[in-house]
Amino acid sequence: MISDKFLAMLACPVCKGELVQSDTGGLRCYPCCLEYPVKGDIPVLLPDEAKRIPRLDTEAAKP
Repeated sequence: MISDKFLAMLACPVCKGELVQSDTGGLRCYPCCLEYPVKGDIPVLLPDEAKRIPRLDTEAAKP
């Protein structure tokens, strides 16, 4: 697991947005819908290595 202090220094290489640690251990960029892998506690922030994740539909969550 990546420390919060280290995570705060990282940014998505595509949009420069915030990265969030996922339950699966990767680092997610929600604006880009990408999840970057972490291998041996080292983030692999290469767009070609990232997996697409489903876009969060905030409109569907509204009552």
